[in-house]
Amino acid sequence: MKNILITGGAGFIGSHLVKLFVKKYTNYRIINLDKLTYAGNLQNLKSVENLSNYVFIKGDICDKVLVEKIFKDYSIDSVIHLAAESHVDRSITNPFDFAQTNVMGTLTLLNQAKISWAIDGFKDKLFYHISTDEVYGSLGKTGYFLEDTPYDPKSPYSASKASSDHFVRAYGNTFNLPTIITNCSNNYGPNQFPEKLIPLFINNIMNNKPLPIYGKGLNIRDWLYVKDHAIAIDLVFHKGKLNETYNIGGFNEWTNIDLIKVICATMDKKLNRKTGTSEKLITFVKDRAGHDMRYAIDSTKLFEELGWKPSLQFEEGIEKTIDWYFNNKDWMDNIVNGDYQDYYDKQYNIK
Repeated sequence: MKNILITGGAGFIGSHLVKLFVKKYTNYRIINLDKLTYAGNLQNLKSVENLSNYVFIKGDICDKVLVEKIFKDYSIDSVIHLAAESHVDRSITNPFDFAQTNVMGTLTLLNQAKISWAIDGFKDKLFYHISTDEVYGSLGKTGYFLEDTPYDPKSPYSASKASSDHFVRAYGNTFNLPTIITNCSNNYGPNQFPEKLIPLFINNIMNNKPLPIYGKGLNIRDWLYVKDHAIAIDLVFHKGKLNETYNIGGFNEWTNIDLIKVICATMDKKLNRKTGTSEKLITFVKDRAGHDMRYAIDSTKLFEELGWKPSLQFEEGIEKTIDWYFNNKDWMDNIVNGDYQDYYDKQYNIK
C-alpha cells in the first residue's frame, strides 16, 4: 500500500486527481489535506468521501505541527502537492498571502518530507510538485515554453510559484530528496471556482451579466481539459523520471476574445437564444497590471517519454464543461455568494 498525501485535494484540479486515484488505485490510501478556503469545496468529492482508502483532513500546509503529525500518523511515502493560491488578480492585491501559502507552505512540506524520509534513505519516496506555465513569463507571437526555458515571472502569483519550484529543486539537489515538477497550462472543466475566466463567463451568460474582458482580448492562453491533466499527473507520478521537469499543455491556443466567442456561441445554442445574443454582453475593461501576452507549452517531452497527449480539443471540452455547469446549477448557486459577487463587481467596475 502506498500512502499518498495530496494537498489542495478539494480544489479544482486536486479534486479531479483525488477522485481518479481513489477509484483507480484501491490499494493506495489517499490523504487529502485542504484548508477549505473559498476555492475548496467538499461537494467536489462526494463520490469518494465514504470510500475506505480515502481520508480528508482540514488544515493548512503552513502548519508545521499538523504536517508532521500527518506524515507520522499515516506513514506518508509520497506527496502530490497542488495546494496553492492561484488567481493572478488576487495576488496583485494580496501578494503576502501568495508568498505565505505558495512559498512557505511548500517549504513546510519539503522539510517534513526530508526529515521523515531520510530515515529510509528516501527509498521509494516522491515529492511531486504541481506548478504553472506562468513561471516562464510571456512569449512573443512564436515559440513555446520548454522544460529548460529560463524563469521570468511577471506577477506576484507567478513569482511565488517560481520560488516554490526553486525550493523543490534545491531540496532535491542539497538533500537528495526525490522530486518531480510539472508545469501546466490553463486548466478548465467541471468544478472550477468561478473566479476563473471560463466558469465566470458561463455563469454570467446564464444570468445576463456583463462579460469583462481585459484590454482588447488579444492575450493568448493554452487551454488544458482538467481530466486530461489528472491523467498526465497519474502517468508522471508512476513513470516519470526523478528530479525531472515535465510540461503539460493542451496544444490549444486561443486569444481571450476568440475563446469567449466560442463560449457565447455554445451558450446561445444551449439556452435556445438567437445567435449573437451572448456576445452583446462582452464588455472591455482596463487591462490588469503585468498581464502576460501569450503562454504556450510544448509537451513533446511528456509525449515522447510517457505517451501522453490531450484527449480533447477545446470545442469538445468546452461543450462538456458547459453541460456540467448546466447540470449542476445548485453547485454554482452555492458557490456564487454575495461576497464573491461583490468582489467581481468591484474588480471589473461592473455596476
